[in-house]
Amino acid sequence: MSEQPLTLDAALSEEAVLSTYRRMFAALARDSGAVVDDPALVDIAETLFAAFAEAGEEWLTHEQMRFACRAYPGDQFDNRLRVLKGLGAIREVFPKPNQLRYRASFTSVVGLMFIRRMMDDGGQSEMHRLLALEDLNVADPRTTMDEARQSAANLARAFRLWALELITLTMGTIEELREQAPKLWGTEEIARRAQSLHGTILTRWPELDRVCTDLRSAIYAYSDASRRAAGRLADSAGTTRNLTLLPTETWRTFTQTASKERLASVLDDFVFDAPAPWHDPAAIARAVDEAPRPAPAQPTPPRSTLPDPGPGGSLDSSPGAAVERLAVVAESLLGASSRVALADVLGPDWPSARRLLADLTSVDLRPELPYRLVWSDDLTIDPARRPAWLSHGHLERTP
Repeated sequence: MSEQPLTLDAALSEEAVLSTYRRMFAALARDSGAVVDDPALVDIAETLFAAFAEAGEEWLTHEQMRFACRAYPGDQFDNRLRVLKGLGAIREVFPKPNQLRYRASFTSVVGLMFIRRMMDDGGQSEMHRLLALEDLNVADPRTTMDEARQSAANLARAFRLWALELITLTMGTIEELREQAPKLWGTEEIARRAQSLHGTILTRWPELDRVCTDLRSAIYAYSDASRRAAGRLADSAGTTRNLTLLPTETWRTFTQTASKERLASVLDDFVFDAPAPWHDPAAIARAVDEAPRPAPAQPTPPRSTLPDPGPGGSLDSSPGAAVERLAVVAESLLGASSRVALADVLGPDWPSARRLLADLTSVDLRPELPYRLVWSDDLTIDPARRPAWLSHGHLERTP
C-alpha cells in the first residue's frame, strides 16, 4: 500500500472507473451486488434502451417506461428499473428534486452491445477488433515503445488465458465443448493477425524482443490449443461431421439426471422400427458356409538377397550372336533344300513348336538374313492334333 495521502483527484478518478464498470454491467445485474440469472431481465434492459433511443430529447417518464415494457411482469420491471437506477444506467435528466423524466447512459448501451457480441461468438469478433486497433496503434508514428510494450504484454496475457480456457474445454465434457464451439471459429485468422502485429512491433522496436518472445509463445499455445479442441469437436461429430447431432455423452447425462416422467416424455414422438424376425441359428450357420468367399491373393514368393547371375551369364550378348544363332536355326531346317514347309518341321510338342515359330518370325524380320517366311491362305483344322489348327507356310532361302 502506498503511504501517499488520498487526494480528491485520486478519489474522483477511482470513482469514475467504478462508475464506468457499474454502468457497463448494469444490464446483467440482478441487484447492486450480483449478476442476473434470468434472461428476461436482460431483455427488459434492451427494451428500455430502445425506447430511450426512439424518444430522443423528449426522454421518458416512469409511466412511459412501464408502457414500453408492458409485455413483462410488473415485479420484474420494478426490480430491473431499481437496479438500473442504482447503478447509473438510467438517471434523471437533471439532478433536482421531483424529477419526472429520465435518460439512459450511453456507456450502458455500448456495454450491452459488447456483452451481446460476447454471447454470440465467445469474444471472436472482439478479438478481431482488438487486433485491428492494436495493429493501427503500433503502426502509428506517434506510438512510443512503452505503449507497444504494454500492448504486446496485454495481448500475450489474453492469448495465454484463452489457450488455458481451450485446453480446459478439450479435457472437459463434450457438452461444454460444443456449447463453447464459437470460440473455435476463425482461430487461424486471429493467429495470423496476431503474428503480423508481433512482426510490426519487433521490426519497429528490436529492443522489445523479450516481450515479443512471450507474445509469440502465447500465440503458438493458443493455436495448438484451438487445433486440439477443434479435433476433439470434429471427432465427436462422427463420420457425418454434423455438429447439430447430440453426442453420446449428452444422451448418457440426460438418462442419468432426468426424472422418469421427463425420460418417458422424450419417447412420445419417436417411431421405432419393427423388431427383426427370428432366425434359426442352423440357417445362419448354413448361410455363412454357403456364402461365396473371395479367393485369397497369392503372395509373391520371397526373393533371395544373394547374388544370382542365372542363365543370362552363359549367353553370348555380342551384337552378332543373335543373328548367327538364327542363321543356324534356319540352315538346320532347310538343309540342302531351298524351300521347306512348316508343317513338316513342326513337331507334336507345342511348346517346342512355339519357340521354333518365334525364331522363324525373327529370321523373317531380319533383312540381313537370306531367309523369308511365306504364308498361304489355307487353314487345316484337325481336332486330334495339337495344335488343332495349322496355317500353311514355307521357309524359303532367298537369292
